[in-house]
Amino acid sequence: MMHLKNIFSLVLLTVFFSCEQNEPALNENNLLLGSWIEASYDSEATTYTRGSSLPTEGYGISFSENGKFIERSSGWCATPPLFYEDYIGSFEFNETLIKITTTSFPSGYQWRIISLTEKELIVKRELTAQEKEHNALMILFDEIHNLVYTIACNDALNWTFTAYGTKACGGPQGYIAYATHMDTVAFLKKIELYTEAEKEFNITWGIISDCGISPQPIAVACSNGYPMLTY
Repeated sequence: MMHLKNIFSLVLLTVFFSCEQNEPALNENNLLLGSWIEASYDSEATTYTRGSSLPTEGYGISFSENGKFIERSSGWCATPPLFYEDYIGSFEFNETLIKITTTSFPSGYQWRIISLTEKELIVKRELTAQEKEHNALMILFDEIHNLVYTIACNDALNWTFTAYGTKACGGPQGYIAYATHMDTVAFLKKIELYTEAEKEFNITWGIISDCGISPQPIAVACSNGYPMLTY
């Protein structure tokens, strides 16, 4: 009888230790793996709390050992009722930098880990090289935009328009009005610079765009001091 009891105890211990082996303990190499929920935002940093799984109706992210990344989100629309779905992607983890690739927008971004423990993850969005180049494009376009709108449009006869930018499929992004009594040489040079920069950006990063042709305006009209393109 005692012999059978000892065997039974041995079986229980074997099962117990087998279960323990199926759930590897977290260590410094896999602390990132798992589900992170209850996101809170403070300035540029985002703090997550470790969860046992992603919430059914709530925001969260998860990192799997096979490099799979999931973001459970309601998307850009914040008006109720909220419907949550999974945005699937992949991730690479190098020291303190997480590089994430998804099929949704943005297609690629990265987080710098500020702090990582068994219970808490704090990250800060770090711009990729692509995002930095895109920001430079936007700054250049803002300069073009400001040159146009610092001049009051009081007489449409003193205004004309030009194409700007380039789509990945070819053709201009659109058209912009400008005053003929401004420094048109400098203005058109900046337009040319922007268009060439956007072309290089599209080639470098393999940007995909629609192949629709932007409609060309026929004239410029003035409305409350602002130039308006007419078609």
